[in-house]
Amino acid sequence: MSVAVFVLSGYAWLILNDLEGRLNTSDVTSKVSADGSMDILLVGKDSRTDANGNPLPDDLLRRLRAGDNEAELTDTLILLHIPRDRSRAVAYSIPRDTYVSMPDGYGKHKINSAFGRAKAQAADELRSEGVSDSAELERRSAEAGRELLVDTVTDLTGVGIDHYAEVNLLGFYRLTKAVGGVEVCLKNAVDDPYSGADFPAGRQTISGGDALAFVRQRHGLPRGDLDRVVRQQAFIAGLARSMLSSGTLSNPARLDRLFSSIERSVVLDSGWDVLEFAQQMNGLAGGNITFDTIPVQDPAYDTPDGLAVKVDPDEVRETIQRVNDGRSPQPEPPRQLAATTVDVRNTTDITGLAGRVHDDLDEEDVPVGDVGNAAERDTSRVTFGPGADTAASYVAELLDGLPVTADDGLDSDEIRVLLGDDYEGPGAAQGFTSSAPLSLNPDSSPSLASPPAPSDDAITAEDIPCVN
Repeated sequence: MSVAVFVLSGYAWLILNDLEGRLNTSDVTSKVSADGSMDILLVGKDSRTDANGNPLPDDLLRRLRAGDNEAELTDTLILLHIPRDRSRAVAYSIPRDTYVSMPDGYGKHKINSAFGRAKAQAADELRSEGVSDSAELERRSAEAGRELLVDTVTDLTGVGIDHYAEVNLLGFYRLTKAVGGVEVCLKNAVDDPYSGADFPAGRQTISGGDALAFVRQRHGLPRGDLDRVVRQQAFIAGLARSMLSSGTLSNPARLDRLFSSIERSVVLDSGWDVLEFAQQMNGLAGGNITFDTIPVQDPAYDTPDGLAVKVDPDEVRETIQRVNDGRSPQPEPPRQLAATTVDVRNTTDITGLAGRVHDDLDEEDVPVGDVGNAAERDTSRVTFGPGADTAASYVAELLDGLPVTADDGLDSDEIRVLLGDDYEGPGAAQGFTSSAPLSLNPDSSPSLASPPAPSDDAITAEDIPCVN
């Protein structure tokens, strides 16, 4: 037996050592956590080039349903935290339109533009220095883009990045093909000409161009980009479940075939030991991988860059730290809350909805006022009078992260909950059953304070969540 193990281990080393030589690498990060935990930034780039900057052929772009290439944006940003004992993993989605302060004098912009801004500036500087080789320009300017992106995420989350993984449209396309597709479930049928997403309701296995359309659609969804974030979480959770249950991470030959399919479409940091990581993740075959979203204050925040997602960096850092430490992520009620009154209005034809939400909030010690009906509206939100913003955000978190907006027509101590046709939070059915995070295990780590997740139940290794 020991001889067999030795031979297999040597075979694995040979395969993966050769594999690492075929992958694109970056020196974007060299951090090693002092406590032995691991924080990985997963980046999905909306790029119509391969990892070396070469344009993709037109026929391939049509299969990818890529559309026009307006800018080099990062459409997917996920911060993956794995504690020292490797017993669990928590993945935090950062909405692509999150409005942040960028370091190095880049100002405040949507986080998905950080990579492209730094890359474009670096390319201009390199050309002015006389660099003309296209491959060198691509490599060095892309490094600048990655560095600004990593620094921006660190500033926002308070988390240093140990490892970096970047995949472009082609890499994602090939990855989903290599694993034989991923099973997903939709609550409703969709037909979106912008992304090419055309799916019936219910469960289905998708790959390639269909998979790209599934994770990229935001038009026609009840909450736009926030629903797209949940789509991405559900898909990646399904991908992880498939790889773990099939034993891919413990099978060197399968792992080699998997990475060979995407070897020129991904970028990993140069200090990442792929074999060691695969072995560590194989220990999570029993589950316990949770997907969540950083707390959002306003998903339609007006900025010079257009509508963006407003977040409070202090709240983001505190929430992530709480979850990473295994503590309850629920924040303490703000002092301001006690001085307010929260009224609830039902704008739907669902009988008793406002009363149920009122009772659920009362159980959470929220100072509730009266209930009633209001003019019909499609979307739910929490509105507040002058100075009640912190308390309103807390109430919105209790109701599964509803949008929060100021209303000059309300008094300074007044908060109003407007329940629209899209409301699926506590009280939509009965009891205070907020939407759970996406997880591969029913006993997974706790959810964040305000996950914008519409799924009704936690995703487990045995089930698939139905999402918008």
